[in-house]
Amino acid sequence: MAKSDNKESICATVNAFADAIRGKNAQGVRACFTEDSVGYYLAPPLQVSPHEDDLEGWFATWTGSIGYEMRDLETTSGEDIAYCHCMCRLTGARTDGTETDVWYRGTLCFRKIGRHWQITHIHESVPMYMDGTFRAAIDLKP
Repeated sequence: MAKSDNKESICATVNAFADAIRGKNAQGVRACFTEDSVGYYLAPPLQVSPHEDDLEGWFATWTGSIGYEMRDLETTSGEDIAYCHCMCRLTGARTDGTETDVWYRGTLCFRKIGRHWQITHIHESVPMYMDGTFRAAIDLKP
């Protein structure tokens, strides 16, 4: 498979993942990941398998659909390993009445299984202010 074909196939997995988040489809999210995948999410704990994460519970904290944007996606691929990084935006109304609009950094790592690319690792992060407060810098925008 040519590198351009890799990029198209990787982007198809990324788009399926993003669409599943937007549609609050936990099964669709999990289908994008390998069985042995590891997630470093914004929310605790420090590490969790996407297959064990309580996506249904998290989706239930949103009213209506979830806004999920991945901007400036850059991909790099080899024969059977790839990664991408981007800026992610999460928006929407929460069941507690608050509105969410936050940008954060995202990295996805992939392994090619057969003819398909699946996510083996996801890492989400926000920078923190190094002024002694260690407060998450969720007010930043690209």
